[in-house]
Amino acid sequence: MSSEGAGRPNQKRRTRKDLLLAAARLMKQGRNPSLEEIAEEALVSRATAYRYFPSVEPLLAEAALDIATPEPAVLFAGKSTDDPVVRLEKVDSVLHEVVAANEAAFRLMLAHSLQRKVGDGAASGIPARQNRRTPLIEAALAPARRQFKPASLDLLAKALALIVGTESMVVFKDVLQLDDAEARRVKRWAIRALVEAARRT
Repeated sequence: MSSEGAGRPNQKRRTRKDLLLAAARLMKQGRNPSLEEIAEEALVSRATAYRYFPSVEPLLAEAALDIATPEPAVLFAGKSTDDPVVRLEKVDSVLHEVVAANEAAFRLMLAHSLQRKVGDGAASGIPARQNRRTPLIEAALAPARRQFKPASLDLLAKALALIVGTESMVVFKDVLQLDDAEARRVKRWAIRALVEAARRT
């Protein structure tokens, strides 16, 4: 068994992220790179790249999303309120806009990750997708962390991950068939309710 298949989940997450970063660098140069070129840029073998992404299309789609999603330090740069609700609404607003502007790419990424979970990737230990929302949620909560018990803060961050991001877009548009304004209203209500619940526990 190869070291790649033997475990080491942190290494696998880093390798996957390296491939996305390499693809993003090449795309920013105006290139439409092949999977082999991305593997070379990421300093991994072609076989390794194919284990993470069986074709270049989902890799390029997800790399475009990485480019569009702001880093926490950028999103909260400069003076900002410490109010966790306001900061979380800022995270949701930014991610809502990113998802709306890149809906086709997000749906492709979601389809690819679901396919990996039922295919050969399910037992490989290779992450099906990147976690972009948790670092933003944690950064939003950081100034107010003393308002919550550690266990409640952890639970809050996890619950908020259900509210923001691609999956909520699918629920609002495909399942509930809500328009954009109503979807935003529901998410704002849920964010406030979760923060208030976490403060009480």
